[in-house]
This record gives sequence, C-alpha cells and structure tokens, in this order.
Amino acid sequence: MSNFAQIFEAASNVFQSLTDNKKDPLHIGEAMSCWTYLAFVNNIMTYEEIGLNTTTDSGVRELYQDGLKIATSHKQQLSKLMKEEGVNMPLAPESKPYSDPSAVPIGARFTDFELANTININFVIAADMCAAAASQCLRTDVGLMFVKFQTEKLAMGFKAKELMKKKGWLIIPPSFQPPGTPHPKK
Repeated sequence: MSNFAQIFEAASNVFQSLTDNKKDPLHIGEAMSCWTYLAFVNNIMTYEEIGLNTTTDSGVRELYQDGLKIATSHKQQLSKLMKEEGVNMPLAPESKPYSDPSAVPIGARFTDFELANTININFVIAADMCAAAASQCLRTDVGLMFVKFQTEKLAMGFKAKELMKKKGWLIIPPSFQPPGTPHPKK
C-alpha cells in the first residue's frame, strides 16, 4: 500500500469514527451506485484477465496484475456491503483461464500500447464513477469506501501514465492556444 493510501486510510478511520451512521439504511442512490460500480468492476476484471493472457511486457503485466488485485478488493468490499444491506448483485462474467501470451496469434491480441491505453481509460472512468458515487452518499461509511476506491484508481492511473510516458505510448493532445495569443518563435 502506498504512503498516500495509508494516510487516507488513517484519516478515513478518524473521520468515520466521528460521523458513524452505518445504522441508516442505504438510500436508492447509494444502492444504485454500489450496483453499477460492481457491475463495472466485474466486467473490467475479465478484461484485466484477458490483458494478462496477451501481454509479455513486464510493465504492462505489472499494471494489469495491480489493477486486477485492486478490482478484486473492490469487488469483495462491495459484495460484502451489498449482501449485508440486501442489495441484489449484478451478473458477472466467468473468470478467464490462464493462457500463454506467446500462444495467442498477433492478430488476435491487443498490442501493449492498446492494453496500456485501455486500462488507463478504465482507471479514469472508475475514478469518475467513484467520485460521483461518493458525492451522492449520505452514509459516511459508503461515501468513504467510494473515496478510497477513487484514490486507488487515481494512483493506478498515475502509475499507468508513468509507464506510458516511459514507453512512448502516452497520447498527448495538442497544446491549446487561445485566439490572439502570441505564438513563441521557433
């Protein structure tokens, strides 16, 4: 666990102890946020398993292993909460069995560039989903759970961005020059 995650965990525990309202039932928005995010996590885990089955790049493998570990943790935490609260679970795809990446034909697998960019998009979408969910929560424990999930996904996004910069895979949009601003001489 990163230092930032440990600091967040400590602050979260203090905050939660001051505002513990776990006894309140989930409102419909909280239940929907849990259900929607769990459905997303279930599906992204399948994609992460496929990524692990198709890449031989050590950096991409590490990114996918870490992403799968975090997704598994989120799934476990959400499933536990939803069972305790009586919220139905979304359907989940079957786990993918391990396969040897070198046995997958080149035309049938994603490139490492595609895998890195796609998992980075997952981290961005997940962080946005978690931010929206946290902002709608009235229950402190559920809101803090989503803030924790968001923090973990943001940390993974930073890790992905560093790998993508190092490999030359980061897609950078052009600089914005408002109309009328002087352009630097080359």
